[in-house]
Amino acid sequence: MLGKTLADSGVTNSIADAIVARSSRRALPWVMSGVAFVIGIPMFFEVGLVVMLPLIFSVARKLEAERTGTGSAYIYIGVPVIAALAAMHGMVPPHPGPLTAIATLKTSVGATMIYGFAAAIPAIILAGPVYGAFIAPRMTVRPEDSLIAQFTPVGGERSNRRKPAGVALGLLAALLPALLMLFNSLGELVLGKDSGLLHVAAFVGNPIMAVLLGVVVALLVLRPGQAEEVRHSLSDSVKAVANVLLIIAGGGAFQQVLTDAHVGNAILHMSHQLALSPLILGWLIAMLLSVSTGSATVGIVGAAGLLAPLSGAAAGVNQPLLALSIGCGSLFFNYANHAGFWLVKESFGMSMGEATKTISIIQSIVALVGLGMVLLLDLLPPLA
Repeated sequence: MLGKTLADSGVTNSIADAIVARSSRRALPWVMSGVAFVIGIPMFFEVGLVVMLPLIFSVARKLEAERTGTGSAYIYIGVPVIAALAAMHGMVPPHPGPLTAIATLKTSVGATMIYGFAAAIPAIILAGPVYGAFIAPRMTVRPEDSLIAQFTPVGGERSNRRKPAGVALGLLAALLPALLMLFNSLGELVLGKDSGLLHVAAFVGNPIMAVLLGVVVALLVLRPGQAEEVRHSLSDSVKAVANVLLIIAGGGAFQQVLTDAHVGNAILHMSHQLALSPLILGWLIAMLLSVSTGSATVGIVGAAGLLAPLSGAAAGVNQPLLALSIGCGSLFFNYANHAGFWLVKESFGMSMGEATKTISIIQSIVALVGLGMVLLLDLLPPLA
């Protein structure tokens, strides 16, 4: 609904025009990575991708119209966004995964955040613009016309009827969910548990409530039509993604079956036989749990809980880096038992093989580069 409202008011088109006009073809993936990097600080991966889809489709459609020879324009633009959102989701507080590891290991939020940014940037570069430039010419992915039309209406269709809303207002409406979630995350860090403002932040910063408020504010400030026209527009937006929601729900059900079958417990028992560095062991356990159960959160909770006694007893273990290592491991090889896999697959109109070549490989690169950065940072003096 938010994406449709932004598209109907002309905002998405205006932002895409500004990005395309001010960036060369080679710079576009880097610009989109930067936008997703900022969006991804407070947002869950799935929420961030939904918010970014209108901009991805608008920029890719313009690039596609130029016939620049980059292969699939939607892969060329989408891969950097997926990489940035994934890296931020698993590596950087205030995301719940890293915060869970921090709380379990009783380590520093600030140090983990600094390490997380240091590890996320090279991971985003390699898994995003670099891998995107490699894989896009080898793919012909194009989303369904109904989804493209929903997010990127033909230019003359709207512009003849009303002047597009200002880019500043559009950016405010588009970023409002991210700002509300960031407000909640910062409130949890700096406000006391009895603070009334913290309760307000928790309410408006809940992902569902934040996006709902974003839709309401967009409808009020952008005014994309009369009441009846808006009602039809919002109804059409739901129809276009109904099948995607059902498939994502199926992936979530599969994940829950694996979780209820205690697949994670079996892997935890197997890990007792491994004699490795705590940093590598944390990454490996989180990876195995995440891949097998379809939940990065299960991977982080299981690995952090298993290693908490070890990290407290072993001398010389950099606990912020251990929390980061666990977060990186939870990102490895997002596949069919992850809801995010299906969101990417259906949003971009991919086959199973194409989705594996994109989101599964992207997150594997992010996880492996993250582990490499953890081991490199461990050679430096620890942060206070």
